[in-house]
Amino acid sequence: MIDRDHQLSITRQAPLLGMSRGTVYYLPRPVSDADLALMRRIDELHLEPPFMGARMLRDQLDREGIHVGRRHTRTLMLRMGIEALAPQPGTSKRAPGQKIYPYLLRKLAITRTNQVWALDTTYIPMARGFVYLTAVVDVASRRVLTHKVAITLEACHAREIIEEAFARYGTPEIINTDQGSQFTAIEFTDAVLARGCKLSMDGRGAWRDNVFVERVWRSVKYERVYLKAYDSVSAARADIADYFGWYNAARPH
Repeated sequence: MIDRDHQLSITRQAPLLGMSRGTVYYLPRPVSDADLALMRRIDELHLEPPFMGARMLRDQLDREGIHVGRRHTRTLMLRMGIEALAPQPGTSKRAPGQKIYPYLLRKLAITRTNQVWALDTTYIPMARGFVYLTAVVDVASRRVLTHKVAITLEACHAREIIEEAFARYGTPEIINTDQGSQFTAIEFTDAVLARGCKLSMDGRGAWRDNVFVERVWRSVKYERVYLKAYDSVSAARADIADYFGWYNAARPH
């Protein structure tokens, strides 16, 4: 967005784009080894009782001899894209320009394939660093229809895998997601609505809503990811794809 060779100075370009000059010159720092280890443990704890928020996670970590503040715990949770599965304040607030759709699965009997698909994104630790895994799951069959491993949380990844699922499996009646920015973005919602599907979104942190995909995350992490230490993004992509091939075709459910 910033053109360093333009006749307008960076000092003028930044405010015109709604950016601070500090943002232009900021160089992201790599995540420290200590934080990577801490994020891995937070991820493991979050899978057990997923209702733990930053305060409870801090207390649990403290009992294990890992001393970290609540704010730092919360910062790492935000970076990982996780939050406590419990009622949250301000659940009706909408992000500017992004519509939140109502939850449509309450008391709905889900009895057939292509009735409801669920999308979610989870944090995947590696030997150095981490990636994000987004998947499309058919709720009735628990089949993982498509997935993608990416290094960022962006709407383009969600749009890409839902369009791949449409091309391979047709269109469901309802697509359910959480209220993550990648799913409320117009780029994603337009791709879904253009196919005539209904959009359903979980209440923020509501434990009952994303239980369908949470079970998939628990399986892939305990049965594959936590047993490995991926040394590259390509290794993570290949191994997770291999797991989902087995998960769909051979794993008992």
